[in-house]
Amino acid sequence: MIEGIKFISGLFLNIVYRIEHINMDNVPKSGSGIMCSNHISDIDMFLIGYKLKRLIRYMAKEELFKIPILGWFIAYCGSFPVRRGSGDIGAIKKAFDLIDEGHIIGIFPEGKRTKNKTKLRAKPGPALIAMKTGAKIIPVKIEGKMRIFSKIKIIYGKPYIIEFEKDKKYTNKELVEISQKILDNIYSMSEDGTVGDY
Repeated sequence: MIEGIKFISGLFLNIVYRIEHINMDNVPKSGSGIMCSNHISDIDMFLIGYKLKRLIRYMAKEELFKIPILGWFIAYCGSFPVRRGSGDIGAIKKAFDLIDEGHIIGIFPEGKRTKNKTKLRAKPGPALIAMKTGAKIIPVKIEGKMRIFSKIKIIYGKPYIIEFEKDKKYTNKELVEISQKILDNIYSMSEDGTVGDY
């Protein structure tokens, strides 16, 4: 069923846009990870995931789950809700559990869509989850304008692990700074999937 949904999604997206996927081999074939991407549209999770062999379990704003049909659809596709701006402990614990089970979770560090290509400040969530789980970061960059028949590039970066200081209690400010570095790496990522040193 999921593969069928991916096929239909890909068919539709490739009619509407000219999509190029670059370096999909950078996505691990097994094991857990935290897929982090910039966020330019409401369909980013589909643009990123429809061609991948693995199912990415996206953390999505809870408002989407209240929309008839769409809410069921994204839940069926593996997404789980998060309350934005409230430090949703339940969503964080769900992310921990999924990573512990070997899944890749998907997060948009900016927390919401960007407007006019203006980069937003990152939220602490990606860094917090990486610190608590030790999961690798899988950066993804989406390039292009969401206009009919426009070209969209999805660049999958090389996974990397953030080295946290053992036994250190990181402040929220420090976690935001680490998440911001993850986001900066995404925006500066080249087409070969290389990110800056962490």
